[in-house]
Amino acid sequence: MTRFALKLEYDGRGFVGWQRQSTGVSVQQVVENAAAHLFGGQMPSCVAAGRTDAGVHAAGQIVQIDLPDHLGTRAVREALNFHMRPYAVAVVAVGIINDTSWSARFSATAREYRYVILNRMARPALALGFVWHVKTPLDEGRMDVAGQSLIGLHDFTSFRATACQARSPLRTIDRLDVTRDGDRVIVRVGARSFLHHQVRNIVGSLKLVGQGKWPIDRIAAVLAARDRAAAGPTAPPDGLTLIDVRYPFDPFADQQ
Repeated sequence: MTRFALKLEYDGRGFVGWQRQSTGVSVQQVVENAAAHLFGGQMPSCVAAGRTDAGVHAAGQIVQIDLPDHLGTRAVREALNFHMRPYAVAVVAVGIINDTSWSARFSATAREYRYVILNRMARPALALGFVWHVKTPLDEGRMDVAGQSLIGLHDFTSFRATACQARSPLRTIDRLDVTRDGDRVIVRVGARSFLHHQVRNIVGSLKLVGQGKWPIDRIAAVLAARDRAAAGPTAPPDGLTLIDVRYPFDPFADQQ
């Protein structure tokens, strides 16, 4: 058997999320069902770098899967893309991992998410399902300043889902910046790992700062409260995309 790394992109709409569930179609299910065609009908299992929620997209999801030795990277990519149709999931790169201890999830050193807010009066047409539409003006400068208080190692109880199953609320955010590109306000957050709904809860709170409903220092106070009720609402999944996962080495350096 050979361990392969897959780089996936997918439209999160219509999926119950990455992970297999008893109801609904998951991205994991689509990938594993396609891979079964390369595995003599047996259902292989795969592990993702991040368990994205329903409606959350990916441009750089990394997945590990073990497949027969005779398959090359190009054959794996083309076969999986063929068998995953018509679902909106695509393998954009494949790499061979020679270290069998490598894990797409646990070997990752950094993950980065992007959240896009469409900040204009007109509703989205082309971007529908990929942005959070906020009509009221947002001050991205205020949002960016407020977000800096979240950088570093903190107890993020206030910004994680009440149903989060992580053992510890401690996480280290390495990057958080808020910028504007025309009518889009873009929030980028980087960390080694995230809590359930952490990014969406942060964005929901920063939006209140951008609208002027909260002072800038309210975000630091919410963080210190260690209480989910102190934070703002959870932003919808539409605007969230997993854009990058990094490792000590490039899993796709030898792809064809």
